[in-house]
Amino acid sequence: MDNRTEIREFLASRRAKITPEVAGLTLFGGRRRVPGLRREEVAMLAGVSVDYYTKLERGNLAGTSESVLDAIARALNLDEAERDHLYNLTRASGPASKTQRRPLQSGAVRPALQFMLDSITGAPAFIGNHHMDIVAANQLAYALYSEMYRGPARPANHSRFIFLDPKAREFYPNWELAADTNVAILRTQSGRNPLDKRLSDLVAELSMRSEEFRSRWAAHNVRRHYAGTKVFRHPVVGQLELSYEAMELAEDPGFTLTVYPAIPGSPSDERLRLLASWAATERIQDIARAPQGQAVPGRQESRP
Repeated sequence: MDNRTEIREFLASRRAKITPEVAGLTLFGGRRRVPGLRREEVAMLAGVSVDYYTKLERGNLAGTSESVLDAIARALNLDEAERDHLYNLTRASGPASKTQRRPLQSGAVRPALQFMLDSITGAPAFIGNHHMDIVAANQLAYALYSEMYRGPARPANHSRFIFLDPKAREFYPNWELAADTNVAILRTQSGRNPLDKRLSDLVAELSMRSEEFRSRWAAHNVRRHYAGTKVFRHPVVGQLELSYEAMELAEDPGFTLTVYPAIPGSPSDERLRLLASWAATERIQDIARAPQGQAVPGRQESRP
């Protein structure tokens, strides 16, 4: 999808989500033909002409000032993730030289990062890239995502697992939320890195193979994903409720460290200990690190 189309569909989708009542506008009767705000209403709220806003919504964001972008964001009631996305789309509209950044990492991690992961023994911890791959992990993270590693494809990929593997609906008790979140993260990454061919190829693959993905992608939702709580249903130890903290690695652009601690003394904390015991006896790291296409040994089903 080209940048102008992305801009047009994003702004139109945000305009459709906000009602006149939410925007503080007074209605004077008459049937409305649009579900949300009209273009002229957004223009009025933002303090710009209708022609100028129409030009922006058609994808002509290049050279738009920060003050105008902020006004549009306020008029559309954008949250922080949506505001960031609007700015990213605007940067991508400018000359290529303005969108150049340090090269993004996507493959193997530095040895020091793997040492750091291995030193985290009480919680699952992994490093992911902007393509939703797990590129490195500690033993507990491999164990947590053991179902993702049952297939031969490497690296393991969150998006492909969620939308293409039936086991994902068991692994995520709230699969709808997991799916929504995954697509929103991918959409955010697409706005930040619009020329990333591998990311575009992933989106094209999932759009072709999954109606669930395709409908979510068309919604143009974005989000920040740095902290919160997730619930998993692991086939060996049962339900795990874990908090998560995600941190972008400044020295390795494109890599994000995510750690899933459990509340000390909670049932999930005890289950993580069981998971660690199971991982040690089931050669989980060997399975997870198996080369692309290599046969994966059958998993022992007994609980520790």
